[in-house]
Order: sequence, then structure tokens, then C-alpha cells
Amino acid sequence: MKFGRVDDPSNIDFTLPSDHLDTLKTLHKNPSELTNLSVGCAKWNKADLKGFYPKGTKDELEYYSRQFNAIELNATFYRIFPPEQFSKWYDKTPSDFKFFPKLNQEISHWKRLDETINPIVDNYLNSVINLKEKLGCVFLQMHSNFVPKDFEKVINFVESWPKEIPLAVEFRHTDWFNDKAIAEDLYQLLEENNISNIIVDSAGRRDIMHMRLTNSRAFVRYVGANHPSDYDRLDDWVKRLKHWKENDIKDINFFVHQNIEEESPLLSSYLIKQLNVELGMDLIIPNKDLNTQQTLL
Repeated sequence: MKFGRVDDPSNIDFTLPSDHLDTLKTLHKNPSELTNLSVGCAKWNKADLKGFYPKGTKDELEYYSRQFNAIELNATFYRIFPPEQFSKWYDKTPSDFKFFPKLNQEISHWKRLDETINPIVDNYLNSVINLKEKLGCVFLQMHSNFVPKDFEKVINFVESWPKEIPLAVEFRHTDWFNDKAIAEDLYQLLEENNISNIIVDSAGRRDIMHMRLTNSRAFVRYVGANHPSDYDRLDDWVKRLKHWKENDIKDINFFVHQNIEEESPLLSSYLIKQLNVELGMDLIIPNKDLNTQQTLL
């Protein structure tokens, strides 16, 4: 992931901002125990995750899904796969595995939520629903130049979204969060429609770290910098996720990206170990019996 990439991360203040004042209020509206903790990478292909797969691995997804319990499915951003493909993915993964597919770029980037996307959305969802109970949450990522002047498009899209399918949204233009009036209107819209507000933690874009949850799901997209500070950043996230667990969050979806993706499984494994200890979970430690992992430089 190149979004927010910087040449020298050692000069960045990675301190996690405090929660938005309304985040805990939102969690307390519908108190729950943590029932789903999903941690994974953005891709499962061998070309990106070099060194992760044992020699002779024939089916990458089948192996990946027995090491992690979730995948952020970015491939669906670039093409709409037929229903049969989703059924195949469903069949080859364990019963507790979850997919988090991204909405197609024609919806978000090309037509930018224009009303003509409706049949495209329907076609997309007709395929995605073949994941059945393994569909964790669909997510929408808007282009960084998508600005609040198009708020009406967001309203129409959100209000027409089928309520039975979980949705999370990511806005990348700073005006969505740093113009207080616009931000409050956005948060209210998402809350009223039970849609999650994605948090992106990236070195070069600290300006959009809004830390505002709009329902009982925390959807975090973490972008490491292939730098030793990545571990300290994850330690801070573990503390924040523990705090949210203590304040009645229901779902935590945390996906690790890297500028050099081959190190994503290493960071993810580190995170899972910490979450198991601090949150009292029992997630599988990826590749725990293999000595193929390298440390970050």
C-alpha cells in the first residue's frame, strides 16, 4: 500500500490520538462482549507474501486461511468476480474464516457513488453473498480527491445500502474529518445507518486519524512503514483495542498492510500474540512452528 508512504518514518509522531469524544458513547449505546476479533493481511498471493508459504504449498488461500482467521479482500476492488468464485473461496476455508471484500473501483472511483452505480452494486452483492456466514464486512474506500461537496451522493448510497449486509467506509480527504460541521453530519449519517467508520493508520496521513467509531465495529487498516517503529505502533493499538473491549465493543477487524507486503505476516503474527495476552483471546499464531520469518530491518 503506497497511501501515506514516507521516506523517513523516524521523523513521524506516531502517537495514537485520543478517542473522539463520542466514540465511547457510541459503544455504550449497544453494549456487547467482544464476539469477533479478525486479524489478517490484505492479500494472500505468494508473490506479495514472500517467505510466508512453506515450500511446495499448492493452494495459497487454503494455507493462508489456516494461519489467519480473516483476509481483507482487495482483489474485488479491481474486478467483480462471478458468484462461483466466491463459492470456491467459501468451500476451501475453515468455518470460522471471514472475508472483508472491498467494493469495486467502478463504484467508488470511476462513477464516484453516482446513481448509475445501482445495478453495479447489485451485481457485486449478488456475487459476494455467496460467502454466506463467512462474509465479515464489505468496505468502501473513496478516492482521496472525493470531497464533501458530494455529500449528497454519500447520503443516497448509505441510505440505500441493504441493512442485512455489514458495511464500513473509508474517506481519505481531510475535510471529511477536520471540518467539524461536516464531520458531525457524516458521523450521524453512519451511526443512524449502522455503518462503520474505517480508521486508517498510515505514516504520512496522520491528518485523518479521526478515532471515531460509529457503531460497535472497529475496522482498522494499519499501514506499516517497514521500520522498527511498526512494533511500537502495534503495541499502542493493542492498548487501545483493550480499552475498547473494556467498553463493550463487539467486533474488531484489524488488517495489516506494509509498503513491502512480504513483512505483513510477520507484523500480524506479532500483533496476534499481544492480543491473545492482553485481550484474553486464543487466535492461532501464524507460522508459529516455522523458522522462515525474518525480522524487520
